[in-house]
Amino acid sequence: MVTVHMGALGMTFLETRIPPPLVVLASGALAWGVTTLTPALSLNFPGQAALGLIIAALGVAIAAAGIIAFQKARTTVSPIDPAAATALVDSGIYARTRNPMYLGMAVMLLGWTVILGHPAGLLGLAVFVAYIDRFQIRPEERALQALFGDTFTAYRARVRRWI
Repeated sequence: MVTVHMGALGMTFLETRIPPPLVVLASGALAWGVTTLTPALSLNFPGQAALGLIIAALGVAIAAAGIIAFQKARTTVSPIDPAAATALVDSGIYARTRNPMYLGMAVMLLGWTVILGHPAGLLGLAVFVAYIDRFQIRPEERALQALFGDTFTAYRARVRRWI
């Protein structure tokens, strides 16, 4: 096994520092805050809460599939130290998306947007995707490239980052 220290990968201060679940909560809170400040822009329709919950549940299922795949491969689920990965998981849901846990979180935020019934929810979703892509996924991919080399390069060429 190759040991890679994140400092050697040229990481900036914010990279992999804030756990993604906290980024989800902050993004959801941002959407809720803007929603409460501008209630006149809200859109309501029958079944809105149920639809939002179904979408959010789909997000939970996507994220859970990623976690379960990592656990089966006995590799770290922790996003704080991607260099601690002991296996490159490329089967199951990872054959369709390289980041099912983050995709699942984004889908949960989409469900929250529907529940809020406000276009500001999309702002929270956009903030989440932009932050995770820049400060979480890119450093993870650098670590995986350093750890798994050509195997990761081939995986990256065959499977999309998000969907």
